[in-house]
Amino acid sequence: MTGPKLGTGQQRTPRSGVKQDRFTRVDASRKVAYEVLRAVSADDAYANLVLPRMLRDRRLNGRDAAFATELAYGVLRGRGTYDALLATLVDRPLAELDAGVLDVLRMGLHQLLAMRVPDHAAVATSVALARNVVGGGPAGLINAVLRSAAGRDLDTWVAEVAATGNEDDDLAVRYSHPQWIVRSLREALRAHGHEAAELTDLLVADNTPAQVAVAALPGLSEPADLVRRASFLEVVPGRWSATAVQLVHGDPGQLSLVREGRARVQDEGSQIVAQLLAAAALEGRDERWLDLCAGPGGKAALLAATAAQRGARLTAVEVAPHRAELVRSALAAVPGGAEVRVGDGREVGADEPAAYDRVLVDAPCTGLGALRRRPEARWRRTPADLGALGPLQRDLLASALDAVRPGGVVAYATCSPVLSETRLVVDDAVKAAAKRGVVVQRLDTPAVLEQVVPGMPAAAAGRAVQLWPHTHGTDAMHVALLRRES
Repeated sequence: MTGPKLGTGQQRTPRSGVKQDRFTRVDASRKVAYEVLRAVSADDAYANLVLPRMLRDRRLNGRDAAFATELAYGVLRGRGTYDALLATLVDRPLAELDAGVLDVLRMGLHQLLAMRVPDHAAVATSVALARNVVGGGPAGLINAVLRSAAGRDLDTWVAEVAATGNEDDDLAVRYSHPQWIVRSLREALRAHGHEAAELTDLLVADNTPAQVAVAALPGLSEPADLVRRASFLEVVPGRWSATAVQLVHGDPGQLSLVREGRARVQDEGSQIVAQLLAAAALEGRDERWLDLCAGPGGKAALLAATAAQRGARLTAVEVAPHRAELVRSALAAVPGGAEVRVGDGREVGADEPAAYDRVLVDAPCTGLGALRRRPEARWRRTPADLGALGPLQRDLLASALDAVRPGGVVAYATCSPVLSETRLVVDDAVKAAAKRGVVVQRLDTPAVLEQVVPGMPAAAAGRAVQLWPHTHGTDAMHVALLRRES
């Protein structure tokens, strides 16, 4: 690398046109973005939960809210690229920098290189923010680093810092994903019948903000109702799901049907998961449905509403009490409600063997299929999580196969395309069930998808379904339908 190294005490002469104001006021938008980044890093908070609350608390809306949102999410998405760039500009390992200082530097880079913020404003406001949140000591470092970064555009910087000679390293820097995720996604594409050359498109899609989708709960609302009532917002029909609309812009909380619980913000891929389970053919009765790990309640709400229309009833199980409360809230508008239990889904099969007709296992996973919505997950997760989650996923699926009656159907779903969370889990669970005397048939899930969403292209993954952000515009949901034969 040829970038200049800058230490704490070093100052460079400002390049032409870069003005500095040591006393620039810290505006609320940048302060909110900084606090979101700190909450994500220090408290393991989710940006999609903490940011809206902060915007409401600070009474930010319109352009100010949009600026804070782009700055916070832009840094979370671009962190890998920005850290690679910073490593060429700072004379010590980034891990030795104060975490708050590092976040201010990342914010400054995003404004300089990816937002329409004048160089002098990006530098001066970053220095002012640092003085406000971490003190005056690091101001010289931040000033010098950002002024040097301002000398080139993003493409020029990326071309330099991503030229390592190792393809995975280069992709990781260029598209801001950890290298292990790059490798895992390449492997998943190949295993699910896609060309490895699609990897770049997938990484780009992960860095593209997702369109907000809303599900109209059957029997409680219709997509046409949402479009008609949202004349003050730009709402269009969903691309795939019959229950979906998409918000081109605007706050879904402004929709009365969402506030009333008759519609819910939910990715179209997640809607399709519930629809696949509901559409799978059964042998025998169809009265008792089960969501084995239901929190926070999005798929449970869609299933409960569908079940109510058919004279069936959903039981929703959630191990965490606070998440069970979210499920109760999600189901509140469903006629007749649903039973919500606080309990361990791994125990249901033993406690209620062969009791249910349809069972959903929306398994806890790494969430690598939803990086468009939760960009921080790529930095929070590690390869060790795959090993840690695997036993839980297998145990939950085993419990579901015991809880469903012969002739009933189980849907195993994850918001991840990674093989160790999808196909390998199903393979192991089917084999383990056979040893317990439970015979399981893998249904033709792509054929069921054709009934639910006619003409949806390239979603087959063997006898399972794999959706992709870059081809379907949904989260990368994986679904396998299984019928218990005995």
